[in-house]
Amino acid sequence: MTRIFFITGTDTGVGKTVLTVLLTRHLRLQGTPVRAVKPFCSGGREDAEALFAAQARAETMDSINPWHFRAPLTPLLAARRERRRVSRTEAESFLRTAAAGTQILLVEGAGGVLSPLGEGFSARELISGVRAVPLVVCPNRLGAINQALLALNALSGRAADRARLVLMQPSQPDAASRTNPGLLREIIGPDGVFQLPWFGPGIPERPGIAVRRTLDQLLR
Repeated sequence: MTRIFFITGTDTGVGKTVLTVLLTRHLRLQGTPVRAVKPFCSGGREDAEALFAAQARAETMDSINPWHFRAPLTPLLAARRERRRVSRTEAESFLRTAAAGTQILLVEGAGGVLSPLGEGFSARELISGVRAVPLVVCPNRLGAINQALLALNALSGRAADRARLVLMQPSQPDAASRTNPGLLREIIGPDGVFQLPWFGPGIPERPGIAVRRTLDQLLR
């Protein structure tokens, strides 16, 4: 059976695309059949274009990103501006179709865990609906503990038990970024918190061994 990992976050612009691209490239280099999709984009398709490139342009843009809207708003509101509606049934059907014929499906969400994606659903409902493992991305900075716990607590049932928190390190570490991981491991558990370094302006084609080890652990 295909394993589905849903990359969500504590907010928009926190590093979801960085993580999805890293995982996609890592799995492809290992020879693991993988597909990466971003069902919803609003205000631009740059994130979906990054996934398109990470898959060596083997997928079409519309198969990666079927719903894209012009307004830079949460997808629900951006769709309504265009008099369009997306149901949870449609979104889950797309994900199940995307999962067919591959070993791992990576799904990049839009915004945070509870950002409205369509009529009556958010990432939380899609994660539960397709039984995905949530990877929750959070920038490691002052306030990260509260933001991470709010996002994790928003998940429900089995998804909450399987969730993994990914802290994205800042360019300039400070007291908060150095101490957040330890306290979060104390609260969440030692196996539920992961860290990725600051990569600068670009995502490395082949990151160092420590990053590759972290990616393997995330997918275990």
